[in-house]
Amino acid sequence: MPRDAAAREGAPLIELRGVTKVYGKGEAEVRALAGIDVIVEDGEFVAVMGASGSGKSTCMNVLGCLDTPTDGEHLFRGVEVGGLSQDQRALLRRHYLGFVFQGFNLLARTTALENVELPLLYRGVSARERRRRALAALAQVGLAGRETHAPSELSGGQQQRVAIARAIVSEPAVLLADEPTGNLDSARTAELMRLLVELNRVQKITIVMVTHDPTVAAYASRVLTFRDGLVLSDVAQEQPA
Repeated sequence: MPRDAAAREGAPLIELRGVTKVYGKGEAEVRALAGIDVIVEDGEFVAVMGASGSGKSTCMNVLGCLDTPTDGEHLFRGVEVGGLSQDQRALLRRHYLGFVFQGFNLLARTTALENVELPLLYRGVSARERRRRALAALAQVGLAGRETHAPSELSGGQQQRVAIARAIVSEPAVLLADEPTGNLDSARTAELMRLLVELNRVQKITIVMVTHDPTVAAYASRVLTFRDGLVLSDVAQEQPA
């Protein structure tokens, strides 16, 4: 959150109130979100499911401040995100949100360590502190000893672990993961999901994850299911031991 925006004490981490998102006009109009109410509290692990076109990815884009609602309110720690300038929203993303994508999005010609350092470079952190924190993040995801490897020298599962380390190195308030296991086989998927559960339980990192796979959603403590731009169901569940 921008440094000049004071969070309201006791407010949810994220709240959407009556949020709609409309693309196009007239006959070409598409209501990607048709008026949703969602609350995400600190420490939750929320899976977001739904068929293609259900609104789940649009919801994730709104939560990540990558898109803005057509109508309704998006609050982060009680502060209305719609009232922030473009630069302030960029600061919110940089300081409070971490992103993991299906395609890893690592820089091919840089080492694992340098990939993880990148968000800290943008924040003006000193070289020594960047290295210390990046080494710690890589160790946290089980990649100690792989710091000097390029992405091409790592397996798909290891590359996604580097991406997760990069997302958490800046200690975000929430980790937003969009189909994080989409390019992994079943064994690597299970390994990665156990890692995310550990980060959620032990490190208390809030996670919101889009997935189409029920076996992946089973690792979350709560599942939101979207249909036709609405929240069809919101169910709490027991995570695997």
